[in-house]
Amino acid sequence: MTFNKLGLKPEILSVLERKGYDKPTPIQAQAIPAVLKGRDVLGGAQTGTGKTAAFALPVLHRLSESEKRVRHPRSLVITPTRELADQVCTSFRSYGGNLNLNTVKIFGGVKINPQISTLKNGADIVVATPGRLLDHINQKTINLNNVEVLVLDEADRMLDMGFINDIKKILKKLPESRQNLLFSATYSKDIRGLAETVLNNPISVEVTPRNTAAEKVEQLVYPVAASMRKELLLHLINEGAWYQALVFVSMKHNASRLAKFLDKNGVPSAAIHGDKSQGARTRALDDFKKGDIQVLVATDIAARGLQIDNLDYVVNYDLPQVPEDYVHRIGRTGRAGKSGTAITFVHGESVKQLQRIERILKQEIPVTVIPRFQGETATKVNTQSGKEGVRSRSSNPARQESPRSEASKTDTPVRVKPDRKPYLKNNRKPNQSGSGNRKSQSGRNNRNSRPRTKS
Repeated sequence: MTFNKLGLKPEILSVLERKGYDKPTPIQAQAIPAVLKGRDVLGGAQTGTGKTAAFALPVLHRLSESEKRVRHPRSLVITPTRELADQVCTSFRSYGGNLNLNTVKIFGGVKINPQISTLKNGADIVVATPGRLLDHINQKTINLNNVEVLVLDEADRMLDMGFINDIKKILKKLPESRQNLLFSATYSKDIRGLAETVLNNPISVEVTPRNTAAEKVEQLVYPVAASMRKELLLHLINEGAWYQALVFVSMKHNASRLAKFLDKNGVPSAAIHGDKSQGARTRALDDFKKGDIQVLVATDIAARGLQIDNLDYVVNYDLPQVPEDYVHRIGRTGRAGKSGTAITFVHGESVKQLQRIERILKQEIPVTVIPRFQGETATKVNTQSGKEGVRSRSSNPARQESPRSEASKTDTPVRVKPDRKPYLKNNRKPNQSGSGNRKSQSGRNNRNSRPRTKS
């Protein structure tokens, strides 16, 4: 199937053609026709499956078909985080480039007055986070009486972040007669309850089983002493000459400390978390996407909604407290059919968290041991399933301790990606040290391959 057969307007199809997108992803092929028919949709899809385009394309089509022009929003998209709101807004503007529709983003962390001025100029589509949207509602700087289409994106994340009451308050401000689209990677009882409240006789579109990891993500567990995690991460980056990695930690201060440690040891890094200003978070993410930063260390809240194309590695430096979050984390790699690797560090009591994750995945994650980093943790991991020995990927020598001599281990590794120039970590200016807010001296070529449309 091609996009030409989905019934989208020529103005939208020309943008997709220019971007090199011709075949819809499974979630797009199923959701777009349903949205175009005006049906409510309950969509289940992991990140990286093309979810944003699945609702953005038909919403743009629907709004552009009407000759009605009002200054107030006709479509409202609610997202859990600033980063996701920014990403979704960018997608709407890009896909609707040939249409006379205006998309506005509103979220916290920045001054509200510029947003008020922008809304006064009129907006067809508003992409918002719940808290800042309520601020505008309370200040009467936004009017939602004309909303025709409501989209709740990553609804499970919004519930996990405690936004359910905010969502209920927002729903009361919307017209009763509207189309509703709810997208979620997991379907908990709370999500089902929210769907029953919001959706009217919806079409259910689920392209991946709930609580499953992306198919092309290789998952590995590394037993490690808690005090040796920084050293193990540095070892893996250098041994594998990783081009880039997204590292998840549980605490804000740990994110900053880890980024500084890596940066001090020759790995350009930056941290993003809730205490960082929106400007700092945006700059760090932009530098990471450009390749100027090798490792981005993030807390779950700061990383939700991040779209990073062709990311090879995700590292669970700390395991998530909520097992379902593991699926969201590793879904940042292996996007849109590409392969990736998800590495999880396990130590001490976190073995129990690993067991919970494996239960919801209904699979054991292979274990790789590097003796000098493992401490006493390996024994606990070895016996957690009542088996002797390590559930190891011993057949994969690339995952084992390198047999190189100690002298060779000090050589500067070169991280290379297809269509990119080699990146030498010692090519940094003498004054480049500290928190990771500087740029590498190497360039990289643009990737020549064109991915399918993705969220």
